[in-house]
Amino acid sequence: MLHHVELWVPDLARAEATFGWLFPALGWTEHQRWNAGVSWKLGETYVVVEQSPACTGPHDRMKAGLNHLALHAGTRENVDQLTVDAHQHGWRLMFADKHPHAGGPDHYAAFLENEDGFEIELVANPATG
Repeated sequence: MLHHVELWVPDLARAEATFGWLFPALGWTEHQRWNAGVSWKLGETYVVVEQSPACTGPHDRMKAGLNHLALHAGTRENVDQLTVDAHQHGWRLMFADKHPHAGGPDHYAAFLENEDGFEIELVANPATG
């Protein structure tokens, strides 16, 4: 089981506008908060978003390192509603021409990207369709 993921961001307020909406919408709760960061927890797993002074450049999902986080999003209807709502919270839909099957014909998901280039994949439970 995954313990935690820490994402370094160039602008905490901007990151919190996107991740701070998304994690609670998926049932995660705020876990910790300090001047340079915040984390959200679901079960035993948590995700940290931190504006670190040691960060040396912008995130690039196309380079070595984190490409994206894939998160369980419940039913197809949940994925659809989150996709609609995401735009109002700083996310844009990726691969719109293939949505919701950009991951393949048997995979129902939304691929979202925020202004800083972080990608989230919201995956529907396969039991829902």
